[in-house]
Amino acid sequence: MTVTITEEDRFEQTPYSMWLQTEKLHSIQRTLTGHPGEYSFIVNCQVMELYWSLIVRELQAAQAHLRQNDLLKAQQALRRVVDAHEPLNATWRSLSWMTPLDLLPMLGVIGTTLGRDTALQGWIYRHMVYLFGIKQKEQLEHFKPQPRRWQQLNEALSAPSLYDDVLAFLHHEKLPVPRGQFERDFAEPYKPSPEVERAWQIAYDERPEIKVLGETLADIAEEFTTWKYRHLMLTRRTLGSRNAYFGVSGIAWLTPTLEEIPFPELFSARTFIGDPPAGCPVGKAKE
Repeated sequence: MTVTITEEDRFEQTPYSMWLQTEKLHSIQRTLTGHPGEYSFIVNCQVMELYWSLIVRELQAAQAHLRQNDLLKAQQALRRVVDAHEPLNATWRSLSWMTPLDLLPMLGVIGTTLGRDTALQGWIYRHMVYLFGIKQKEQLEHFKPQPRRWQQLNEALSAPSLYDDVLAFLHHEKLPVPRGQFERDFAEPYKPSPEVERAWQIAYDERPEIKVLGETLADIAEEFTTWKYRHLMLTRRTLGSRNAYFGVSGIAWLTPTLEEIPFPELFSARTFIGDPPAGCPVGKAKE
């Protein structure tokens, strides 16, 4: 979105401050407690929100390029998604000093004042997850108090994910991806297929430019899962096995999300990619 700089924006600001809106940026960290960890928590979570927003934009750009059969520009956007995950995942490090003695008093005040919630229920995170192809319709219920965001997420739920566009691109490139895999009800969870596994196997064996695309997608899936793993480990360090998320322990609520890995056949196809030579301790895959 392009904005117009007004005279009010220029008042007592340097060009740098006007461009980055630093006056506004540094006024939105509103703490409710006197604990130093709360400011740290807010800053880090706001940084995560901004990186998720960046990733959403890049995923949408990659989708647009794939629909135009421009693999180079799609690949460039997806590499930027990989790069954005490095600082995003590192944000957990600056919260790793927290113990239950730090977090519990903060959560008591925040929960009493604002209510209970989690970053995994934020709207920009959910939009990103839908773009990754992890479609969970039930998550929309949480956003009814935000009608505009509910509408945004409902549209994302019903629209093709990045993986849907990747599969359509593979089909266009004459790889054996059935139309039914990318022409379907996008609001329903994606169901992996052996035909798509076979398409990835052929791509890795015969199409080096599509293999590069596959490896970039694998990097994204790995980085996304790394973020979730670090979230789980911080929860272990700060809450143990206490109930935290909607009546269950944080560990019990978060652990299953590690299995929500985007682009599933890209990984399952590796069972069939390559032919183990004699003496290799890994045997041939059973068809």
